[in-house]
Amino acid sequence: MAPPIRELSLIAFPIRELFEIKLEEFDLVIFDRYQRRGVLPHIYLENIANYVRNGGALLSAEGPSAATPLSLHRSPLGNVLPARPNGDVTMTPFRPQVSELGEQHPVTTRLGQDMGLSDGRWGRWFRMIDSTATNGQVLMTDERGSPLLVMNRVGEGRVAQMLSDHVWLWDRGFEGGGPQAELLRRVAHWLMKEPALEEETLTATVQDNQLLIERRSLNPQDLSATVERPNGTREQLSLTVFDDGMARASMTADAPGLYRTTSGDLTAVALAGRINPKELADLRADTSKLEAIMAATGGSSLRLEDTPEPVLRHISFGDNYAGGSWLGLRDNNNYRVIAVTDAPLLPALALLGLALILLLAGWWRESR
Repeated sequence: MAPPIRELSLIAFPIRELFEIKLEEFDLVIFDRYQRRGVLPHIYLENIANYVRNGGALLSAEGPSAATPLSLHRSPLGNVLPARPNGDVTMTPFRPQVSELGEQHPVTTRLGQDMGLSDGRWGRWFRMIDSTATNGQVLMTDERGSPLLVMNRVGEGRVAQMLSDHVWLWDRGFEGGGPQAELLRRVAHWLMKEPALEEETLTATVQDNQLLIERRSLNPQDLSATVERPNGTREQLSLTVFDDGMARASMTADAPGLYRTTSGDLTAVALAGRINPKELADLRADTSKLEAIMAATGGSSLRLEDTPEPVLRHISFGDNYAGGSWLGLRDNNNYRVIAVTDAPLLPALALLGLALILLLAGWWRESR
């Protein structure tokens, strides 16, 4: 016989502190096979729903209670959960599979391949909550196509629903196991908005004078990107979709500077050339590195703040080219004529007209 709820603990559980006062401080809220037993009043479940809408993260791993009237779906959280249980629990063994959409989603793409396990060889699970996906994206299913992992964005936050409590079988290595740790890590990090797991991403890098562009999208058809070179010219590139779901393109980055790439609403910037060239490594006014040259040539340096009106002098000969408040420029008389261009003072017709006017003026004067 189960003891009453009020006798389960001698220490009062800090419900109000966790689910009202400090709720916004949590990065992720997880319900693991939770069933409503009166521990959390509806007002606190409503707080969690509002926490998700305002940018929080929620993960619900469903157990058999999800198919009963004690399901979280029959609480205020049902408004943010992406799948609705049908009231049945399937106890037939099945192998979890990645859906067609899941093959493109960063949370489930190439899942387990680093372990040498593809979704066709994962160990079987033995319990699943029959549900209907009302919102969001179905990334994993059973062999019948029923939703197993559903994720969705709600307001500013995110929510994920795992419709089975047998993921632990993978961790135990049953029938070869499966990528249990990798799957849960990716789901949790996606819920907490890790940039590397975003569905729509655009990256640009420069390697060996090649600009490499990578675009991830759940709608990879007819993807393109526009690249703005450092000189302001633009070039349109078509992206090719590869087996890993990434669309890629490349072009020659033959000029140093920033290459700005845009695709849809996304923008990425890549730098070609050295990040910290010597001439920009230290921009402070320091003459210490020129002391040896100035000493050998009889030169010097002046700071404008110490010498408001420095004087420049031409010096034909001598050993000193600087004084207390003046700097000397040596007159070497070395020059080279690069080009000579002749240009008329006035156009020929203008000169002819001027000559005729002068002749007429002279004739008129002599005639008087």
